[in-house]
Amino acid sequence: MSGDVDRRRALLACDKFKGSLRAMEACEAVARGLGDDWVVEMCPLADGGEGFVDTMIAAMSGELLLARVRDALGREVEASYGLVQRGSQRVAVIEMASASGMWRMAGGERDVMASDTYGTGQLIRHAIEVSRVDEILVGLGGSATNDGGAGMAAALGVKFFDENGRVLSPCPRELQHVARVDVSQRMPLPPIQVACDVDNSLCGPKGASAVYGPQKGASAEQVVLLDACLGRLAEISGASECALVPGAGAAGGLGFGFMAYADAKLVSGFSLVAEIADWRNRVAEVDLVITGEGSLDEQSLHGKGPVGMARLCGELGVPCVAVAGRCASEVELRRVFDDVVELRSCVASAEESMARAAELIEQRVLEKRGDWRKLVEVARGKKQEKREKC
Repeated sequence: MSGDVDRRRALLACDKFKGSLRAMEACEAVARGLGDDWVVEMCPLADGGEGFVDTMIAAMSGELLLARVRDALGREVEASYGLVQRGSQRVAVIEMASASGMWRMAGGERDVMASDTYGTGQLIRHAIEVSRVDEILVGLGGSATNDGGAGMAAALGVKFFDENGRVLSPCPRELQHVARVDVSQRMPLPPIQVACDVDNSLCGPKGASAVYGPQKGASAEQVVLLDACLGRLAEISGASECALVPGAGAAGGLGFGFMAYADAKLVSGFSLVAEIADWRNRVAEVDLVITGEGSLDEQSLHGKGPVGMARLCGELGVPCVAVAGRCASEVELRRVFDDVVELRSCVASAEESMARAAELIEQRVLEKRGDWRKLVEVARGKKQEKREKC
């Protein structure tokens, strides 16, 4: 990063403000609030959820490809994935939500019992058969599904049978009757890394069904059924240990499905993107990092990108502040960030906060930049003292 060494340097690393702003739009609003006396670099944040493909393509100068696949309800749609070059390797970067995401469902269309991840498996198949990739990176998040990854697996050749030998559709309504799983016809796969931004196990009170099922339209009775279905699926598949791995419950159990049926490795979404985008070196070069997302809450403390960025900043002695539409765990989050700014406190309702997000971000950053200058000066002083002692 260039510029006068006396000018303050900021890395703007916001995630999306869901329902309001894309990650880059949030970064741009922050930049306007900071003004011209800061040297800024914009690096939209992604941790495996929405924006994962865009961030990876930008970091690695890749391209976006299209494929005809099924959405979560089986309708034909056009979905996209990224193709990047990593050394000598061709790498596909896939967001499961591109094919199987909630964003494709109108409110009245949500039917988690009839939804599956088959389209995500089709994207993987396309990347292998058409793009001839050597490796696949998959981001989880934003799913409309709770099928334990059975749909994805079915698209790759795995079959699920009931006790009468009938092949089941890979949605929960039929998977609750699963009695046998046959992986012998699964297509050969390259190494797959799955970027996961949550640490939920597959089943139980903190599992996929209990935590995320209601968001996908599941009733209380259906949550119980879905949880039992995923537990049965893990047992029949001989993958009960996979069900306990943190992240197995991500995207309706798709994290589990990737481990059980695709021999994939779950990794921290933030850590994966941070390595490829070289965030450690970028952070080390600046005086301040400004991050944020629509909602900072309890889930943010369990693997979300802004908290990952704050912890990286802490390791490097760089102040990190957050801007959020709402902040639901303020005490805990203020231990992670040097400052937290909430947009909702400025307006009468959450709806107004979302509608005016860009304007409010700019306004709040403008109000706080004096305080943030002081944070920078304190951090610079500490670094100088450390250099003098060395």
